[in-house]
Parts: sequence; C-alpha cells; structure tokens
Amino acid sequence: MDRMYRVLGFWTGIFAVMFFVGDMYTTSLIFFGQTGFFLLLSYLKLSERMYMYVFGAYLTVFFIGFTYWSTFMMTPGVSGH
Repeated sequence: MDRMYRVLGFWTGIFAVMFFVGDMYTTSLIFFGQTGFFLLLSYLKLSERMYMYVFGAYLTVFFIGFTYWSTFMMTPGVSGH
C-alpha cells in the first residue's frame, strides 16, 4: 500500500510541474504540497488499514473543499479573462 502512495506522489508531482509550466502557480503549489504529503506518508510504513483511513480522510477533505469552491466561489457566466 505504501507504493501506491508513492505512485500518487509521482502523478501529483507531474501535475504540479505541468501547472507550473502553464503559469498556474497557485495550483502548482497545491499539487507540490500534495506530492510532499503523499511521499511523506509512503515512508511511514503504516498498516494497510491506516493507509485506507488516511486516504478516506483525504478524499473527504477534497470533496468538501471542491464543493465549497464550486458552489460559493465560482460565479456562473463570469470569465476571468
């Protein structure tokens, strides 16, 4: 299970670099933070049950944040450009 967190860290790192190259600095910082979080967790040698609990908590926080952002922060029909 710890290897899957390294895989998650690898892919979030790839996304972070692509966001950085695309001049999306805030998004790239968020993904660099996630990369560090996943790589740190992968070397803690937790039990498989604990890895599943951590991943469930991560998904819960993500979905709450995404729902809040898409509901209250995005204005329909308004473009930033």
